Amino acid sequence: MPLEIVKSFSLFFVLLNPFLMSIYLLDIIRKSSVAVFARTLTLASIISSFVFIFFAWIGEAFFTDVLQVRFASFLIFGGIIFLIIGVRYALLGGKAIEQLRGPAKNIAGSVSVPFMIGPGTVSASIITGKRLSLSHSFFVIALSLFCVVISVVILKMIHDYIHMKNEPVVERYIDITGRVSSLIIGTIAVEMILKGVDVWLNLQ
Repeated sequence: MPLEIVKSFSLFFVLLNPFLMSIYLLDIIRKSSVAVFARTLTLASIISSFVFIFFAWIGEAFFTDVLQVRFASFLIFGGIIFLIIGVRYALLGGKAIEQLRGPAKNIAGSVSVPFMIGPGTVSASIITGKRLSLSHSFFVIALSLFCVVISVVILKMIHDYIHMKNEPVVERYIDITGRVSSLIIGTIAVEMILKGVDVWLNLQ
């Protein structure tokens, strides 16, 4: 059980990726105080946690019984979307963030969807629900989101300090992190597609 908890936590943390999230939220980081930013991120994580717990609890039944589609279809389509995002990051770096998200009218909601709540994290929720009991799934989800929020708030504080000293360093970090993260995103996307194909073949 401890190993499954560690594996599930690692999966969530990698998918949520606080370093990439700090780039995604860069406009909010620049305009908000630490206190306001922390409250916004906390609210977004609470919204996301309810969604993740729901999918960890109900699992594939939501797709097969409610939507009446195969979970494999969700994995394959979600993987394709994730792959497109990864390619855009690789080509555009940090500039891809603003184009993908668009203007943030409801900040907490725009942070939750599509960045926290997406094909990868929904799939991770279902996988976690299969591996662990509901109580352990809740613990993993809560701990993952807590660690991500703390990490991004710390990155915001570092950004505020460095930005005043040397703005070009921040811009270089944004571009490099966006392009490096594309490798992780692309790899996860391909893995989702392959898992979807495996699930589909096993159902034949």
